[in-house]
Amino acid sequence: MAANSPRRRMTGPQRRAQLIEVSRGIFATKGPDAASMEEIAAAAGVSKPVVYEHFGTKERLYETVVQHEMEVLDSTIRQALSLGRSRYRIEQAVLALLTYVEENPEGFSIISRDPGIAGGYETLLNNATESVTPILADAFVRAGFDPSMAVLYGNCLVGMVSQTARWWLEKRSPDKETVAAHIVNLCWNGLAGMESAPSLRSKAEVAEAETAEQGATFGAGAEADPLRGA
Repeated sequence: MAANSPRRRMTGPQRRAQLIEVSRGIFATKGPDAASMEEIAAAAGVSKPVVYEHFGTKERLYETVVQHEMEVLDSTIRQALSLGRSRYRIEQAVLALLTYVEENPEGFSIISRDPGIAGGYETLLNNATESVTPILADAFVRAGFDPSMAVLYGNCLVGMVSQTARWWLEKRSPDKETVAAHIVNLCWNGLAGMESAPSLRSKAEVAEAETAEQGATFGAGAEADPLRGA
């Protein structure tokens, strides 16, 4: 065998995938404005024209990186929300997001940095809300609540999870299972004590009130939270 065998040349798709992977780390560290095509090319071991050949511009490369991360995360969350009882599906979706943050911190840093970019984090949050809303609407119907309000609560839930994931990206403590359990504890047990027709109270009403209206129990057994999709 020759001492120095020639390096195997990458195919076009292989090179494209390599450039996306390399640029992800640089974009995550420096941001799209400070990152340069020169350093991306150098990190990939190619000339700058090769990067331009695959993506045309730095902006297009950045958009491709964002889109790649979005597709991975969106698919993961949708799958987590597809089977099981309502609470279990929400638990699995929260855990799926935190697992993505844990395993792909650079990717999450990128997509959460610029939420308004086309096809970016804001789109992901909208998609998540659309997936969670029917789950909540079913629970509202079973509890005798107005299901049209489910989209409002879906936005509240998704916003809470998203903000906590951003915080956990930096802290990484406690572990993701504990974080997911506490998020769902706040969400689900908050739903369990929810009022059917909430309203803001005046100071006089608060002072006079002796007992609060009792809300429905969403999570009490199979009848309140039936198995779906199994």
